[in-house]
Amino acid sequence: MKEIAQKAQDEGDKYRAEFAKKEGVKTTKSGLLYRIVEAGKGEAIKPTDTVKVHYTGKLPNGEVFDSSVERGQPAEFRLDQVVKGWTEGLQLVKKGGKIELVLPPELAYGKQGAGASIPPNATLYFEVEVLDVNPKAK
Repeated sequence: MKEIAQKAQDEGDKYRAEFAKKEGVKTTKSGLLYRIVEAGKGEAIKPTDTVKVHYTGKLPNGEVFDSSVERGQPAEFRLDQVVKGWTEGLQLVKKGGKIELVLPPELAYGKQGAGASIPPNATLYFEVEVLDVNPKAK
């Protein structure tokens, strides 16, 4: 298991370094890498908002581990109830926005990984389109 985690860490470090060189890519203080494809319009998204998104998640080797697009069913969730990288990253766009996110392990599933498809210490790449935003009822 340690070898798998180390391999995932090494691949992720290399992938993040390469992604950071792409045009338009920025890095936050937490280590999240992102590129805004479309900013979207409207109110800023808050952590307590419920968002509806289409997304595709890939490992650094290009393998798709999850995709709402392939399922044909958008995902809907409260933004503060998902991995830290999504909570932070999706606040950078608005409704209708599209963003690429590269999450280091500490902003994704960390040392434990997730299920059979996401190894420990994995860096994750996501393409996310925000379809709708529902603010928390006041």
